[in-house]
Amino acid sequence: MAEPQFTVNVATPRAAPPCAKPVNIEAVDTRTPARMRFAVLCPDAGGWRYEYVLRASVSALVAVTAAPVAAGHMLTAQDVTLERRDVTTLSDAISSAEAATGQASRRSLRAGEVLRQAQLSAPLLVKRGEPVVMLARFEAIEISTSGEALDAGALNALVRVRNLANGRVVRMRVIGAGTVEPVEIPRSAQP
Repeated sequence: MAEPQFTVNVATPRAAPPCAKPVNIEAVDTRTPARMRFAVLCPDAGGWRYEYVLRASVSALVAVTAAPVAAGHMLTAQDVTLERRDVTTLSDAISSAEAATGQASRRSLRAGEVLRQAQLSAPLLVKRGEPVVMLARFEAIEISTSGEALDAGALNALVRVRNLANGRVVRMRVIGAGTVEPVEIPRSAQP
């Protein structure tokens, strides 16, 4: 989230009796900011305990649709803008236009709708049945051969590929449009 702002209100305001020592505050339930419970305890000999319900709201700058978006549409910079919105109940709001750009909408979206990761999917860089370049790199050595994708996949997805030179089917990682690399080669070995 970009530039988050928090507002907290006490939903059960009640005045606690005086306490000679500083009070202790314990979190009882903080699973959701929309409804949290805290206990205030007085450590005096005849101490007391009061529970308070607090309601918090969180707003932040998040990516929203600038205009209606059709299902399956690949988002461009013109489709996305940043606006301050209440994100208290949204766990997967996208915080930058760049993070949404280039992804496809899974369903139709209204103008001004907060973009959430669950609504978007990464574009397919490898499509089933299409030719791919099988590329293996290790240090200064690079080997490539032709293959046929047996699965579709987005960036970093694992797909099955048939090596056209020998007919073997191997698992490969998508690294670019129409390009895959062996899963067995550690990512750190790639340039």
